[in-house]
Amino acid sequence: MHLLHLAGMRIEEDLKLDYSDVLLRPKRSTLTSRKEVQLERTFSFYHSPKKWTGIPIMTANMATCGTFEMAQTLAPHKMITTFHKYYDVEDFKKFFADFTNPDYVVYTLGTRAEDFEKLHAMIAADLMKHFSFICIDIPNGYLEVFLEKIRELRTLCPEHIIIAGNVVTNEITEEIILNGADIVKVGIGPGSACTTRRMTGVGYPQLSAVIECADAAHGIDNDQGYGLVIADGGQQFPSCVAKAFCAGADFNMFGSMFSGYDQSAGEIVEKNGKKYKEYFGSSSNKALETFYGKKEKHRASEGREVLMPYKGDIAHYLQDLFGSLRSTGTYIGARKLKEFSKRTTFVRVNKQLTTYLEQFDTGN
Repeated sequence: MHLLHLAGMRIEEDLKLDYSDVLLRPKRSTLTSRKEVQLERTFSFYHSPKKWTGIPIMTANMATCGTFEMAQTLAPHKMITTFHKYYDVEDFKKFFADFTNPDYVVYTLGTRAEDFEKLHAMIAADLMKHFSFICIDIPNGYLEVFLEKIRELRTLCPEHIIIAGNVVTNEITEEIILNGADIVKVGIGPGSACTTRRMTGVGYPQLSAVIECADAAHGIDNDQGYGLVIADGGQQFPSCVAKAFCAGADFNMFGSMFSGYDQSAGEIVEKNGKKYKEYFGSSSNKALETFYGKKEKHRASEGREVLMPYKGDIAHYLQDLFGSLRSTGTYIGARKLKEFSKRTTFVRVNKQLTTYLEQFDTGN
């Protein structure tokens, strides 16, 4: 790592990359059909004694996509819905009267006292048995109190698979796993509804963050399992999902590509003859005012609100997503999703050209 020191500050000069900075180099393959590429994976974990099998793609824990309706649709595909924080105990009681797939839903909480009070209420109501996963989620995973809360959560829920984040560097990834998490959520500011980079100047190019954090997490292992990472945010296209897996991500999480569907939250609105659904970041003014009643004076909004084109039922998108990933496998010669990173050679590209092509592709 090359560092330039100036009056106490440091400038890191090593090249860091986003998904749009690279393409995947094709390789000789013995595959004869996309059908041969297996997308399901099985994981064991560093702390939790559970095992999990499925397609390791999950919704972001956002109000617009981490919904009960999404879970009912994704679970049969063995995909995960990460519920947003705003359902209450009674909501979960009603939902779990009919839903019985604990491996494909995630309970989300923050680090506030109110979050842990609700968790205690969920435990008292015997509702946490319906979840294999718990996600402790804050924008800034570098706070000391975050590690304390992870340890507290592990004590309360010793059997659960604990997801914790968000961070973007290798050292804190190791710390989070050693303090009780099984999976680290990687990404600060890459999401389409997130403005953290614009508002604070903080962030890390997402492809490089995934590569470095995955390398750190996978190096922590025991006889039971090893540390894992989720690539969270910045995936604009199915190709970005493939690149994240190729970079070493064990799971992929995103919000915008799960929003705008019938199963997503929000009313359908018409504007200039076209249909839209609302989409907003978890730290946007909309989220703060809707779910917390106000935006505190010490806070700035670090999310935005947009109208997402209405896309209908999500089933067609899932077919395209799976087909795209299988096609990636045939190009790089990977028969299984777990082989993507072993078969990958990234090629740096002209970012201006790829940005132009993406805009042309989406009609912007």
